[in-house]
Amino acid sequence: MNRSIKIVALTDAGLSLAKKLAAQLEGSELWFKPKPFAEKVQRAFSAGNGLILICATGIAVRTLAPVINSKSEDPPVLILDESGEFVIPLLSGHEGGANDWAASIAKLIGAQLVMTTANSYLKPIYAVGMGCERGCSQEDLAQLLDACLAQAGIDIKQVDSINSIDVKADEVGLLELAKNLNKPFQTFSVESLLVVENLLSTKSEYVFNTVGVYGVAESAALVAAMNVTNNNAELALVKQKTTKATCAIARSYPKNSV
Repeated sequence: MNRSIKIVALTDAGLSLAKKLAAQLEGSELWFKPKPFAEKVQRAFSAGNGLILICATGIAVRTLAPVINSKSEDPPVLILDESGEFVIPLLSGHEGGANDWAASIAKLIGAQLVMTTANSYLKPIYAVGMGCERGCSQEDLAQLLDACLAQAGIDIKQVDSINSIDVKADEVGLLELAKNLNKPFQTFSVESLLVVENLLSTKSEYVFNTVGVYGVAESAALVAAMNVTNNNAELALVKQKTTKATCAIARSYPKNSV
């Protein structure tokens, strides 16, 4: 969690739990019975703050309903009972990282994680997409990848493959990176990558005019993840870039066989 965290408690018992959390979550701010409650919580949510609400789910839903936009924009929201027995990721489970955040909070306080989002009982497939200038070193690529994995909260062991566009099939830095990580290196044609154009977080006219797609890293990651599961994919981390390279991470859940 890089964004600011607001921990909200409404009862004395909840306050005790809130203090415990605040002491262990760097950069967090504790609010006890904030007034006016709805206005203050809504403002924090709209500003992009992650929320830990120690209250009834109904209170949280009624409070946040007027300011909810979409799962791709809203910050993560967790619900905890005042005794600290359960942690529920209420909003932005996948895109906003609430599921992973809830898991870490549950572990922190010894609580039971209650997952309510679709596919939450299945392990996702992660794929990395990368683009780079010609001759980019393996070291530069590895540094960017490490930063992206840390930002997304993903271990390299969870990554299925390293991917790019077919014009990068002979890119030495990418080949060395994949070899050093013991991961498959795959490249895809422009036609294959254009299939996921509508899933990109941003579209670069410069990249399109250069290689024929609006984003190499995001497109390659999405296509690779989809190919593994034969299911839809989403961006776990949107494109991150340095002066020499770009990186994105996509995930896809195996189709439920039930």
